[in-house]
Amino acid sequence: MTSPHHDRLLESISSRTARVGVIGLGYVGLPLAVAVARSGFHVTGFDIDPGKIVALDAGSSYIEAVSDEALASEAAAGRFRSTTDFSDLGFCDVIIICVPTPLTRHRDPDLSFVENTSRAIADCLRPGQLVVLESTTYPGTTDGIVRSILEETGLKSGTDFFIGFSPEREDPGNRAYETTSIPKVVAGDGPMAAGLMERFYAAVVTTVVPVSSNATAEAVKLTENIFRAVNIALVNELKVVYEAMGIDVWEVIDAAKTKPFGYMPFYPGPGLGGHCIPIDPFYLTWKSREYELPTRFIELAGEINSAMPRHVVARLAEALDRREGKALSRSAVLVIGLAYKKNVPDIRESPSLKLIELIEERGGKAAFYDPYVEEIPSTREHMALKGRRSVVFDEATVRGFDAVLIATDHDAVDYAALADWSPLIVDTRNVFARHGLAAEHIVKA
Repeated sequence: MTSPHHDRLLESISSRTARVGVIGLGYVGLPLAVAVARSGFHVTGFDIDPGKIVALDAGSSYIEAVSDEALASEAAAGRFRSTTDFSDLGFCDVIIICVPTPLTRHRDPDLSFVENTSRAIADCLRPGQLVVLESTTYPGTTDGIVRSILEETGLKSGTDFFIGFSPEREDPGNRAYETTSIPKVVAGDGPMAAGLMERFYAAVVTTVVPVSSNATAEAVKLTENIFRAVNIALVNELKVVYEAMGIDVWEVIDAAKTKPFGYMPFYPGPGLGGHCIPIDPFYLTWKSREYELPTRFIELAGEINSAMPRHVVARLAEALDRREGKALSRSAVLVIGLAYKKNVPDIRESPSLKLIELIEERGGKAAFYDPYVEEIPSTREHMALKGRRSVVFDEATVRGFDAVLIATDHDAVDYAALADWSPLIVDTRNVFARHGLAAEHIVKA
């Protein structure tokens, strides 16, 4: 049995006359908004940051996955506009929430963005709307928090409005996949919501993967990121053990991955970055306490990965002492790469920020070079670093440092020049070996 609200919404989605609102125009929301517009829907993007709206109105994209040309094309066709006026949500038939879900200092979920956004939607909620959460969170958030806030209006989920969850799967810098080509997991609160979710996302992406409940879809996203966090922790731990044995962990991994079954390569690094892997696993850790169940693998992986920046700085100090006869406290170190991964400007949770702080805690001087990041913006955890700017990349500048620390292996960096200019290089990404630039003054960490 369906409802008139469901039938009208299903028809408007099928005919692409439904108006879509995307809340949060960041790394997830903006690519999604443009993808939805390209599929034929009229999209309004919402954000609390007026600077983003000014840039978008000027046809300037601040997200690498969205070109200025793509943005201009959808705007010119009248299919995309952006605003800070959340009262316009009342005109939207489908509303998608793509807001941050960080952790508190105590590693508890911070759902303030989701809650505040849900209240903004509630202020404009009307019968016949589909509300979708894409922000990563613990199982039960969509039904227990978003639905509860919306139902405070007196309207009922599954009768008056509909609610679903579809986890974002964006991978900044990955040119092999884009929003529309990544399979989309979808779920809804009840069969009517689930059907609307399938119909809407099938109009936007190539493959839709329905699951039985919103909680299941929420668990899918956590499982994907927990899998990566645990496996990265494993190779980070192996790196430390193999270092002590004089074994190159990257050589081991490269040989192991030749096995055509039963093995998947993961690589060590200076720590975890990005919004997902360092944060999302702890959403399940927090939720599991409600059931008095431990999450030992997740917590151990977090401990190992969080310890990597200190391990790297210890290796840096050791290399300076042994090879240069100089203490870290009297050394200047150039950190290459501020972004958390190669070829993107994204510094969210970047271990490079922690590396700079640790070097300076030990009395050393630290600067950074990143071809994608000109200046360190305001961050919740590293406010003291705000405003620092990337140094100029040239011989005179590099030779002014006692050591270079490779934190992010951007392709745009001239590694051959670095090998010539720097007296000591500590490489956490194995980038010099990959470029055939092994030398005595290049140390892996």
